[in-house]
Amino acid sequence: MYYKFNGFTQKLTGSSPTTAYNPQGLRPTVPAEAPAMVFATPTKVVSEARTTAEYLGANRVPDLQRFYQTIDSIPIHLRRGVPDKLLYRTTMALTVGGSLYCLVALYMSSHPGNK
Repeated sequence: MYYKFNGFTQKLTGSSPTTAYNPQGLRPTVPAEAPAMVFATPTKVVSEARTTAEYLGANRVPDLQRFYQTIDSIPIHLRRGVPDKLLYRTTMALTVGGSLYCLVALYMSSHPGNK
């Protein structure tokens, strides 16, 4: 016996083999049609398309590589000055504060108050 899920009664019901193998009314005899194209013509003509990408600004990667690869005593995460120091100190403060908060929460959960 073959079973099929009935969407109306929300139960399994007996069915024929062909309906059990074709769920939700899908039939293999219906040919699949290609969807209609939204744009029949390309947006750019091939001769107008460039081979290189167009960027909004100059490529700064070589300058930044040169800046970060210089040998000096400044750590890499503090090379850009005040913004890096502020970000580093804020991150460290939040890390220490979060660790202390976790320890306090663990202490309070391990020593519950009397009710």
